[in-house]
Amino acid sequence: MYGRIFRGLSPGAIAIDCGANVGDITAMMARRGATVHAFEPNPHAFAVLQKRFEGNPQVHCHNQGVWNKQDSLQLFLHREATAGQVEWSVGSSLLSFKGNVDANHAVKVDLIDLAAFIQSLGQPVALLKIDIEGAECEVLEQFLAADLHERVALTVVETHDHKIPELKNRTDAIRREIKARGINNIRLNWF
Repeated sequence: MYGRIFRGLSPGAIAIDCGANVGDITAMMARRGATVHAFEPNPHAFAVLQKRFEGNPQVHCHNQGVWNKQDSLQLFLHREATAGQVEWSVGSSLLSFKGNVDANHAVKVDLIDLAAFIQSLGQPVALLKIDIEGAECEVLEQFLAADLHERVALTVVETHDHKIPELKNRTDAIRREIKARGINNIRLNWF
């Protein structure tokens, strides 16, 4: 499965990993020679990510989340985070109502406007991976409104409506829009 996703990457291609966590997908992107922008808001996961790619000039680690505007918000940590901050960092979410987070245990994080970031690159993006624990609806709605799918060869998204029922209607609306517009370079539920 990953082979098909990463085949468009070559030396010098731009890849963006939103929700990079400790960098497993980032590493796959970098192995193909891409210049990778890895975004991770969880400070515990980011520390591992940054250390892992220290000295690698093709990987740019950003201790920020992605959103539909530049902002600072609370990142709610997994309810098991105190048992292992890095191990449970994968469940962190900007959504306090996500079922596996502790609404009383959060850290303030900086967020970038993903659309503005993509536009600022001044060149096409070969691969955009989005796995941001429920915040994908805000990002995808803006992404589609700005026609950014035209600047990104392939976008793969892990949707969370199966785990967060409150997102089902919005995610279904995004699916309908993608289908109605005949957009074939956005893959939802890629993982």
